[in-house]
Amino acid sequence: MTHMVNDSLAKRNLVVLITAQAVLGAQMAISFILGGLAGQYLSPNACLATLPISLIILGSMLSAPVMATVMQKYGRRAGFMLGVVAGALSAGIQVYALYIQSFQLFLVGGFLTGIYMSAQGFYRFAATDTASPEFTPKAISWVMAGGLLAAIIGPQLVKLTQDALAPVPFAGAYLAVIALNIFGIFLFMALKIPKPEPGEIGKSGGRSIGQLLRTPKVAVAIISGMVSYSLMNLVMTSTPLAVVGCGFQTNDAADVVSAHVLAMYVPSFFTGYIITWFGVRKVIATGLVILAAAGIVALSGVTLTHFFWVLILLGIGWNFGFIGATTMLAEAHRPEERGRVQGLNDFLVFGMVTVASLSSGGLMNCSGGTPQEGWQAVNLAMLPLLALAGGALLWFALSGKDRETV
Repeated sequence: MTHMVNDSLAKRNLVVLITAQAVLGAQMAISFILGGLAGQYLSPNACLATLPISLIILGSMLSAPVMATVMQKYGRRAGFMLGVVAGALSAGIQVYALYIQSFQLFLVGGFLTGIYMSAQGFYRFAATDTASPEFTPKAISWVMAGGLLAAIIGPQLVKLTQDALAPVPFAGAYLAVIALNIFGIFLFMALKIPKPEPGEIGKSGGRSIGQLLRTPKVAVAIISGMVSYSLMNLVMTSTPLAVVGCGFQTNDAADVVSAHVLAMYVPSFFTGYIITWFGVRKVIATGLVILAAAGIVALSGVTLTHFFWVLILLGIGWNFGFIGATTMLAEAHRPEERGRVQGLNDFLVFGMVTVASLSSGGLMNCSGGTPQEGWQAVNLAMLPLLALAGGALLWFALSGKDRETV
């Protein structure tokens, strides 16, 4: 297969995509810090506190195939523009929902935020569109590294703006999200990724969804991505509730989440190179081991130091597992299958994340005990998913299927 690509163009697009990940990505940190707390403020039932976050993930899951189709037909810029418009609209709805104290309307805003989140998920794929095979893992890694600034911007915006519209809590932070998305409209005007050739549009050519799912490398990549992302979300969604429930402050929760997002993205400066040196399977396996270590630390105590270390390990494990899975997926499909396989991947990944997010709130608030016992239940729930991904990766390595070509 011949790749006629220009890495100078890929690097130019990387500047736009890294900026988008850094600035626009801050709204996801805001949503995950405040989503459960705002849900707890608005919801008549504490068991539903994390439902706004779950609706974000559900919206992302349902949007992924549609977003992939839009980008395959009209180009990346059109999809990303759709995402920022949805992000601004959702934040406006959530500001109003907080003013009138409507939990149901806040959930609607959360679902629409998922459309933005779905678009953001394609930044990493867009980085590969004009990249050579050698540059692809580095391009993915650098785009993910843009989240480093999001880790700083998001939590700091929460601190600066959450009380800006007092006495309505949190509304100021969602107002800031609107401004971030308006910036995104201008940013994506600078993106230059050629639209797919007419012959690639639609579902003509390439393997069907059923055939893709039966391809071992595709299946293992999707499972690894599903488990890495869902475990990260399972634990992270409950963390602000656990931190506050164990006697600490909202700002402490923001600091813990900030450390987590830093840990998610700082390794991205090196992950692409590590994959090149050691191979994608070893990097994914290392990510799963680090995620397991996060669960062990969580079960050993609930001091603020414990929360920091759990979320730091969780972020590093997600980085290795998810970037590794994305790289493996990029190696496993043909150009004409791009929209189909990427939409399928994100539909399944965020489907699993939706289940994890819904489970997180239930385990944390409705397991019949104290916040400490709820936190333990959340972290014990990691075990079966770790076993699933580890088993799939081990089978893939021992079966020799990793040597099959696309």
